[in-house]
Order: sequence, then structure tokens, then C-alpha cells
Amino acid sequence: QVQLVESGGGLVETGGTLNVSCAGSGITFSSRAVAWYRQAPGKQRELVAGLSSIGATTYGDFVKGRFTISRDNAKNTVSLQMNSLKPEDTAVYFCNARIIPGWKYENGYWGQGTQVTVSS
Repeated sequence: QVQLVESGGGLVETGGTLNVSCAGSGITFSSRAVAWYRQAPGKQRELVAGLSSIGATTYGDFVKGRFTISRDNAKNTVSLQMNSLKPEDTAVYFCNARIIPGWKYENGYWGQGTQVTVSS
């Protein structure tokens, strides 16, 4: 059974930093694409950052160099380092492990989400 468990969310002030992490069980992150998505109240879920199985990255336009996605194969975790946080980054952040590679369509396994709140 595949499980993705996020951790590290919380409340941070504008301009602050936060690192969210996702631990996988029943799945090996090193062999597949992984990603972070987010969903704010009343908005559609959107791709924040993606990391392919060979290490290529993609980021949402709104990231503008503030976030970094990484994978620790030894620990089987995926992390998202978020710097220079803004109130508009407030959302539930979801970990995703792809079944089908590529970023055009959502697919794969999902975590339950972790809340990130940025105060103004």
C-alpha cells in the first residue's frame, strides 16, 4: 500500500522560510517523478514544483526562484524549501508521486496535505 505523508507545514511571517517534507512508504521516489502541488481556498490545485526521475525540475511561474524541490533517495523523501514566503503562498501543500511522467496532467499518488500559512 502506497502512503505519502507530508510534514513541516505551519505558520510563518511574510519573508520567512519553511521546509515541507514528504515521506513515502510502499513506493520508491528515486525511480519516478515527484512533485508538490498547492491548493488555496476557493482556487484550483496548482503545480508548485516537479522533479523528474532524472533530476530535471519545473516550477510554477509564481515561484520565481524562491522555492527548491529536492529528493533524498536514501531516506525516500521529497522536500520543498520555501524562501521569501508571501501571504499568497498560503495554501494546503500536497506531495505527489507520478505514475505517468510529465507535468501536463495530474496523476499518481497523493499525500493528505500540510497547511502552510503566511501572515502579513
